[in-house]
Amino acid sequence: MKTSLLFFYLFLPFCLLSQTGNIQGSISDENGLYLPGASVVLPSINKGAITDFDGRFTLVNVPVGTYSLKVMYLGYNDLNREITVNANKTIEIALFVEPKNIELNGVVVSAYGSGGQAKALNTQKNNLNITNVVSTDQIGKFPDANIGDAVKRIPGITMQVDQGEARNIIVRGLSPQLNSVTLNGSRVPSAEGDNRNVQMDLIPADMIQTIEVSKAVTPDMDGDALGGSVNLITRTSPQGFRISTNIGSGINFITDKAILNGSLLVGDRSDNGKFGWMVSASINDNDFGSDNIEAEWTDEFEYYTGSDDAEGEPILEEVEVDPYVNVFEQREYLVQRIRRSFSVNTDYKFDANNTVFLKTMYNWRDDRENRFRLEHEILDGEDIELGDFTITDGVPTRFPVEVKRQSKGGINNSRNKNRRLEDQRMQNYTLGGDHLWGALKVDWMTSYAKASEERLNERYAEFESEYIVNNDVFNTRYPRFFVADADDAGLDNFEYGEITGENQYTEEEDVNVFVNFEIPADFFGKGDGTVKFGARGRFKSKLRDNDFYEFDLEDDYPTLSAVPVKDYSDPDFLAGSQYKIGSFASEEWLGNLNLENGESVPDEFLRANFDVREDVFAGYAMTNQKISDKMGVLVGVRLEATKVTATGNQIEDEENVIGEITEENSYVNLLPGVHFKYDLDNSTILRFAWTNTLARPNYADLVPSLDIVSGDEEIYVGNPDLEATTSMNFDLMAEHYFESVGLLSGGVFFKDIDNFIYTFQGETVDDFYGEGTEGFEIYQPLNGEGATVFGLEFAFQRQLDFLPGFAKNLSLYVNYTYLTSSANGIRNEDGEEREDIDLPNTSPNMFNGSLAYADKKFSARLSANFSDSYIDEIGGNDFEDRYYDTQMFLDLNASFNISSNLSIYADLNNITNQPLRYFQGVKERTQQMEFYGQRFTFGIKYDLFRGKNK
Repeated sequence: MKTSLLFFYLFLPFCLLSQTGNIQGSISDENGLYLPGASVVLPSINKGAITDFDGRFTLVNVPVGTYSLKVMYLGYNDLNREITVNANKTIEIALFVEPKNIELNGVVVSAYGSGGQAKALNTQKNNLNITNVVSTDQIGKFPDANIGDAVKRIPGITMQVDQGEARNIIVRGLSPQLNSVTLNGSRVPSAEGDNRNVQMDLIPADMIQTIEVSKAVTPDMDGDALGGSVNLITRTSPQGFRISTNIGSGINFITDKAILNGSLLVGDRSDNGKFGWMVSASINDNDFGSDNIEAEWTDEFEYYTGSDDAEGEPILEEVEVDPYVNVFEQREYLVQRIRRSFSVNTDYKFDANNTVFLKTMYNWRDDRENRFRLEHEILDGEDIELGDFTITDGVPTRFPVEVKRQSKGGINNSRNKNRRLEDQRMQNYTLGGDHLWGALKVDWMTSYAKASEERLNERYAEFESEYIVNNDVFNTRYPRFFVADADDAGLDNFEYGEITGENQYTEEEDVNVFVNFEIPADFFGKGDGTVKFGARGRFKSKLRDNDFYEFDLEDDYPTLSAVPVKDYSDPDFLAGSQYKIGSFASEEWLGNLNLENGESVPDEFLRANFDVREDVFAGYAMTNQKISDKMGVLVGVRLEATKVTATGNQIEDEENVIGEITEENSYVNLLPGVHFKYDLDNSTILRFAWTNTLARPNYADLVPSLDIVSGDEEIYVGNPDLEATTSMNFDLMAEHYFESVGLLSGGVFFKDIDNFIYTFQGETVDDFYGEGTEGFEIYQPLNGEGATVFGLEFAFQRQLDFLPGFAKNLSLYVNYTYLTSSANGIRNEDGEEREDIDLPNTSPNMFNGSLAYADKKFSARLSANFSDSYIDEIGGNDFEDRYYDTQMFLDLNASFNISSNLSIYADLNNITNQPLRYFQGVKERTQQMEFYGQRFTFGIKYDLFRGKNK
């Protein structure tokens, strides 16, 4: 009986259609650009809606009559419009609002350039869940070329850098693979071979309209967003004709080579308003490089005593030493990165109740790279004799090493150009629709997405030698080896090592289908309320197909002196002029080699190849209700069923494939959630959320591979039985919005995580993996027991319009996040549980700040981005743990408006020459340090709007 009453109540609106109608419309600014997050209300019946990212809203089940409709938007004047609702009809309206000036102490203050901030803050304010929003106008105020650099400005987010650009996103201290990235609500596939990381540096910033980061997900969103969900929203069709273009150039100071960039956006809407279209394209050609040093540290040293045991094995003497560098590398990178992006978006409105849209995006990036590596590694103890080394104050300062000079490049053709070419592509095609059937709102979407990474004809040439080096221990942050006798480092002493070629290909395909239904249901009689339910299917496949070949050219090139060489030593090497890298085989010689009939080297690729399929079926139901005039609640549940089929190779002695192994795994996750929003007043909001999320294991970890490397006494084991990581999340947030378009917010969050995944490094205790495998080192991904993350967030942004004179045009943007974490169930190499260890990738302190000035013509901004050091990779013990070091980026940009449509700009990036740095165990032990130098760009922008009649 109760069930019957519930269904009657839910579907009562359909019985009353003859007495009601609907209102659909759009809200735009003075330029005809859509405004997301606007509040649209009918005060007389206490009914309202919020505009979506395309500035559109729908009010259903409105009783017949004439009403005053009110539009409220932070930073804009309120708008009132009289409308009449007719029975069984949907009326359409297009409304335009004007920005307002704020009067302080009798002085009128204009907020120049705050339109983008207003769009972001209005959306954030009116969302029921906890989000951070950045609009395209805000993105343009920072000197960020790709979307990764733009995202790092958001509170609680830090980025991992690759080749000087922000690539992997960490949300609230959780690893990149634990967060979801979507494009218009459709999952973005990953071209990374061994994880789920989405390459954020692949997408240009100027192709995105809005970035929305949901830190507390709702049941209608994908559940695999342990840290958060990042939704990238592409530009939509305009209300009228729009053309926007940007042409720029610049210079990379590390190479003194030019930067070229350009973009074009054109869009319009038909006279009857039914068909809208937008075409956009972007290109960036960046010729840069990096200066790199790397080291490995050990606290063990042994040498050959000169005597052998009864079995003829050398007797070694161990010496107790302090930690020292036993492997040192210096690397020089030369890179050309060309990033292209194309997008076509259309929409067609059949009538007031039915609209369909098509959104497409194609991103294509070429990375051409030459790398020259000078590597030193201490010889095995049996090859070190008593007179070969010196130990000073407990640290080895002189010892023999194996030295390798390696050139990395590619074939000489029109694509590779003597460089290793990494061809990365990401494409997404989305077809969807929005429909209104009486009081029932229906939206659906289907999408196909693909990401790929191809590296063809990659080549390496390596020449080897052995000599004694001095270990510079003066500054452990800048480790260095240098030859004891310069004559030993002559090119004649470097003998042929190897010449190899390889091909790599990784692809991931993603098919998404979903449908959502929403009906009005006012449970508490407060005028507003909905029930929403829907289903989703996501079908993903990922494969990696690599090969590797070795070529015997020793007779032709017995030593390095027999080939053309170049000296790549640079007196301006950014790690210091004391680093002299020397001469290497030239990239032209390597690219022109006729490499045929190579011998396959299976141990270089067999373990890397796999094929994984993952199918996810999901359904959800939720309701959004107003409990009182000030309190709103969203409560619901999501069910996700996952099936994984993984195929890998069973390998013996690295190169012998015994066969393929295929394993299947299935699991179901129930993910309830509750969100509360309490309006203290029109400007101040309290939020609370309890959510449950998950993160699925990396594909490479799921592959049921077994690789026994007898020569190195190592075993690598996959784990298809890995469980998904789950988290119960609690969030509390307070926000105050300033009338002058600003925000003051603060909050706390807590995550209780189960079954997080780490790579166990241990030692076998028996011959379980085959005869003679006892005592082998074993590497396998395992589930830890549990982890917790606790954090605090603070954000402040507003124009300082209360200051006198020109200072009223200053604005301040700051946010800070504090994190603390702990992880349980991580075992060391002896099988003992480690204590007092942080969850990897949880930076304890993160800060963003910018000070800006803007008047009618000129604007400038100085921006800072800071993240504290954190553990990045767990080793066999605390001595081997790898940490990502502190980062502090400082950028400056400025622009000048020549007219309302034309402006010029200039940007200076990485003013502090911040390196990427890892350290081993303690800060003083550098493991990697890579410098990128500064980058200066400048250009001109033209933007023309021609809206339809208001």
